[in-house]
Amino acid sequence: MVAQARAQAQEAGAPINLDDGVVEAAEAALAAIGAARDEIGQVIFGQQKVVDLSLVTLLAGGHGLLVGVPGLAKTKLVEAMGTVLGLAARRVQFTPDLMPSDILGSEVLDESADGKRHFRFIRGPVFAQLLMADEINRASPRTQSALLQAMQEHHVTVAGERHDLPAPFHVLATQNPIEQEGTYPLPEAQLDRFLLQIDVDYPDREAERRILLETTGATEHKPVQAMTAETLMSTQRLVRRLPVGEAVVDAILDLVRSARPGDGDKTITDKLAWGPGPRASQALTLAARARALVEGRLAPSIDDVAALAGPVLKHRIALTFAARADGETVESVVARLVERLG
Repeated sequence: MVAQARAQAQEAGAPINLDDGVVEAAEAALAAIGAARDEIGQVIFGQQKVVDLSLVTLLAGGHGLLVGVPGLAKTKLVEAMGTVLGLAARRVQFTPDLMPSDILGSEVLDESADGKRHFRFIRGPVFAQLLMADEINRASPRTQSALLQAMQEHHVTVAGERHDLPAPFHVLATQNPIEQEGTYPLPEAQLDRFLLQIDVDYPDREAERRILLETTGATEHKPVQAMTAETLMSTQRLVRRLPVGEAVVDAILDLVRSARPGDGDKTITDKLAWGPGPRASQALTLAARARALVEGRLAPSIDDVAALAGPVLKHRIALTFAARADGETVESVVARLVERLG
């Protein structure tokens, strides 16, 4: 295994001085990740790419935005991941009247038996290891902003007091891309906090056949725990120790910088109102490492960069009005940028 791991790293153009401790940790992580993938696959059918991208998001230590129409098992996926990964999970249904205190918590005035009064903080659902923000774009900007500090700093401030969130802490939010009535578009600053945007499409015919047969009977498979929070955090630390070759680093820099107005090919950048910042480069580096590990490799390749370009960049790019009027889409722009990596 050690020789094979070093060979994989060398093929990817990464440094080959992998110590035995990293390889041993990787062997344990690969077994745990494989068990988690199999267990989630027992309840989520025909969405392997979505499952893998969700795992990549958590293994990289980030947050994910699941975008898809209702009924595609987005909520079920998050619930299954919480169970399989051994995380304390909570769900918040976002609505227009949801207040920041409904997420963060609030202080209440308590009176003791001797008549003394004091404030006591009651924690909100954000104090979870895996928070599902269901239909996040239905809440007002004021409530959406309540998640910003939590997602970036992993703590919240209420009444001037800091309250640390559990470790690990991840947000998986869902969003309906079709219905816009009664919704509030997510601000760019919050979109940038999501490591990946994961598009959830309709299942193919065979997957939908399996859904019909296995979910409408008298019994239904329930996922079981395959990892623990401690295992997940150790794997996240391992991801940051995986080597990245110079060719992969250059590919990431070329891709992200070419997606900025005035920085790349003028025929593409003239279509961009704004592009990704350095956080996109960081996200792509971490996600590429995590994807390599999910696929059983110890070093990312340029293929990982190309596969993750869409999920990393789509929510960090905006087109000009003229480009949208011409029928251009963010997906087509990203695809043209990826073609230049070859």
